[in-house]
Amino acid sequence: MSDDRFLAGRHALVTGSTSGIGLGIARALAQRGCALTLNGFGDANDIARLVAELAEISGAATAHHGADMRDPVQIEAMMRGAADERGPVNVLVNNAGIQHVAPIDQFPVDRWDAILAVNLSSSFHTLRLALPSMVASKWGRVVNVASAHALRASPYKSAYVAAKHGVAGLTKTAALEVAETGITVNAIAPGYVETPLVTGQVADTAKARGITEEEVLRDVMLLAQPTRRLVAIEEVAELAVFLCSDAAASITGAVLPVDGGWTAK
Repeated sequence: MSDDRFLAGRHALVTGSTSGIGLGIARALAQRGCALTLNGFGDANDIARLVAELAEISGAATAHHGADMRDPVQIEAMMRGAADERGPVNVLVNNAGIQHVAPIDQFPVDRWDAILAVNLSSSFHTLRLALPSMVASKWGRVVNVASAHALRASPYKSAYVAAKHGVAGLTKTAALEVAETGITVNAIAPGYVETPLVTGQVADTAKARGITEEEVLRDVMLLAQPTRRLVAIEEVAELAVFLCSDAAASITGAVLPVDGGWTAK
C-alpha cells in the first residue's frame, strides 16, 4: 500500500457510516481517494457537513442515502441509485448494526426481528446486489463488520450473537462462491470499541444484570479483553483499508478479530 491514494477511481458504499466504526472506515477510505456512498441516520445538517468533509478529503464524489437497513426495498433503491450516480460499487462495507440486551424469555420479538434484519439480512441484500458488477469487472472488495460475538457468545445478547455468527457464515460462503473472480469477502470481528453502540450496551447490560455501568465496563467488557482497553475505531478502519488493497488479494473468507485478545482465550 505504498500509494496512499490507491483507491482513487473506486466507489465504496459503507452502511451505518454516519457515526462510529462505519464513519471511521468511510473516513479512512476517503483518505485513499475513494468515492463514497454513506448510509445512516442523523441530523440532516450534520450529515451534509459530513458529506462535504469526506468529499474534500477524497477529492471524489460523495453522497448520503438514508435507506432503512431493515427494508430490502430501500436497500435496493440505495444500491441502484448509488451505482447510477457514482458508478458501480467496487468496495462494499456492511457495518450497520443495532443491539438490544435482554434474557431470551423476555426478549421482545420485534427487537429480535429488527436485529436480524439490520445486522444480518441487510448484508445479504447489499451483497447480492453488488456482486454482479464486481464479477463483471473482475475486482471487488467486501468487508463485513461482524464482532467478536461472531466467534464467542455472551448472555442476554441472543439476537446479536445469532446475527453476527450468521455474518461469519455469509462471509465464508460468499468468499467461496467468488474465489476465482478477483473479489475478496472478509469479516472484521471487533471486540468492544469506543462507539455510541457500546455506550448503549453498557447501560443496557447494567440494567439487565443489576450492576452499575462502571462495573459493566470494568468487570464485563474489559474483563473479556486482555489488553484491558477499548479498541480504537481507527484500528478497525485501517484493517478494512488493508483488506481493500492488492496486498490482501489472497485473504478471503477470513473472520479477523480486532479484540484485544478476547477470542484468544
